Amino acid sequence: MDRSLTLEVIAHIRTDFPAKFGIPRQSGLADTRAEIIFEPKYRNPDALRGLDEFSHLWLLWGFSKSIRQEWSPTVRPPRLGGNKRVGVFASRSPFRPNPIGLSCVTLEGMERRAGKGILLHVRGADLMDGTPIYDIKPYLPYVDCKEEALGGFGERLKEYELQVEIPKVWMDKIPTEHREILKQVLSQDPRPSYQEDAHRIYGMEYAGMEVRFQVEENVLRVCEIEYLDVD
Repeated sequence: MDRSLTLEVIAHIRTDFPAKFGIPRQSGLADTRAEIIFEPKYRNPDALRGLDEFSHLWLLWGFSKSIRQEWSPTVRPPRLGGNKRVGVFASRSPFRPNPIGLSCVTLEGMERRAGKGILLHVRGADLMDGTPIYDIKPYLPYVDCKEEALGGFGERLKEYELQVEIPKVWMDKIPTEHREILKQVLSQDPRPSYQEDAHRIYGMEYAGMEVRFQVEENVLRVCEIEYLDVD
């Protein structure tokens, strides 16, 4: 039996996250905006016929920057503090036998752009800029929404969030359209789950900015914002 499988990249996503640190750990936790740009081979508009009737999409994509040589049967989910192990198949860890991600995003619109074909505008993506996408499927409420579903340890901790404080001097440097989204991202605590140093200053890249912050107990305070030079 041939156990190999070749996947073709059908598109790439453009987001405001050029690095892994700071990306929401699950889709839908923040109102992040993104564009999906199809590869030339898949820019036939017939492939998207009827898609505009759906409000949400499933994205199947590749953990292109989280590949390990060997997989582990157990992982340490951030929401369990980074110290308790669970089975890899009971988690959404990026370190899996096959580095495939699954995200549910909101379809905000479709745009025809010169030289790019039809682009998809989506909200709520938890992907790094440039991530390859292998497939797109419509979200079907009558089969995908299970009101009786149990959420395991993720359900018990889903209300966890930090209080975010951004002093006016730094808030004024953030473009208006990015302010609320950045607060949503920071409230989910971007730090590694094992890191609890209240004196450490962390930095994450978002929308062309370097955002530096500290966390003490359940309060995250932004201490500097600097614009990055983008080539």
